[in-house]
Amino acid sequence: MLMDGLEARPVRPVHGAHPDSPALPMPPTVIDLRRTEDARDVVHRAVQALAEGRCVGFPTETDYCVAGSLRHRATVEALLAHAPDRSGEPRLALALKGADESFDWVPGLSPVGRRLTRRCWPGPVVALVEGNHPDSLVHQLLPAARDAVTGNGQLRLRVPGHSMLADCMRMLAGPIALLEPLTAGQAPVSAEDLLACPAPNLSLVLDDGRTRYAQAATAVAIEANSVRVVRPGIVSEETIRRLSSLMVLFVCTGNTCRSPMAEAQFRLMVADRLGCRPDEVESRGVVIASAGLSAWGGGKASPGALEAMAEVGADLSGHESQPVTENLVRQADVILTMTASHRAGVLAQFPEAGGRVSMLSPDRQDVLDPIGAPLPTYRRCAEQIRGHLASRIDTLVDSIPRP
Repeated sequence: MLMDGLEARPVRPVHGAHPDSPALPMPPTVIDLRRTEDARDVVHRAVQALAEGRCVGFPTETDYCVAGSLRHRATVEALLAHAPDRSGEPRLALALKGADESFDWVPGLSPVGRRLTRRCWPGPVVALVEGNHPDSLVHQLLPAARDAVTGNGQLRLRVPGHSMLADCMRMLAGPIALLEPLTAGQAPVSAEDLLACPAPNLSLVLDDGRTRYAQAATAVAIEANSVRVVRPGIVSEETIRRLSSLMVLFVCTGNTCRSPMAEAQFRLMVADRLGCRPDEVESRGVVIASAGLSAWGGGKASPGALEAMAEVGADLSGHESQPVTENLVRQADVILTMTASHRAGVLAQFPEAGGRVSMLSPDRQDVLDPIGAPLPTYRRCAEQIRGHLASRIDTLVDSIPRP
């Protein structure tokens, strides 16, 4: 039947039961998102249902989940009654609007946790994090809700990548819990699978066909300075390791002198600290890059920079300049600029990176620009950069993820 332009269908009653039997709950309305003319109407229906304490089935990129408001005790109890046992983990996941919201629930989230969630969310990664921080919003939940989303001192956080749930959460004031049901040990990857799972009485199911990945999300435990996969899924352990790496980006003007020299010398210093070769640094959890605010792609390092770096054991012969891009800035954990004007230029283009951009010099002194100058000037510039890096190396190395 058509309802306000939406394709909706009731679920067939259980075989062998009379449809008018009072023992049977009302079947949920199933809305086919692929045949919906106006998604806004679907969002409003789902938001209203959740606000009233009813349960709604949502697609994600990996599986279908059942969402319910943590403001309603009866809803929480209904979700818990059907939640699978996950070996000491919280039985319900807490759905977040985005990675930034995680700080409200985990104020003490470690640097490795911050960068992993920033790079993975929204997406198919479930994060198991500290659940007992005294400043966490979890302490403002109803006791039943708090117990439902915490377990073994942890919270299970998700930011699903499907737009429908994200759109609904933007319109909801209260927190939402996700029941991730299992049938025969498998997560439901279609609306039909979800309806076949043990689940609370659903008011509404949003059908978007088979999920994009049709595999479980990867669950990772984020600890003080490490990340480990506790339940394999669509994102491989190698990818999780790469996404949790520390990325340091050095920025100058043309990416041919100062920032390449900073990149090369920092790689040498990190390799020395980690006891590995410079070309092994990335496999040890550190990604080092450089870029220029006015750089052209593919330019070579200046002759002076090449020679000055060769004298300290670094090779810039393969360097290719690149401009500062949105993707580089988004991925970088630490952005170190050669001058105050470089820092201002980065912030003017990417204000959201404000907390990650600093001048290389802790004393906010501009690094000498050697472009066009003789080799001794390059040497002085390299020495200046090396001194600034030495003052930062301890802090940066401490945030490298440990195996």
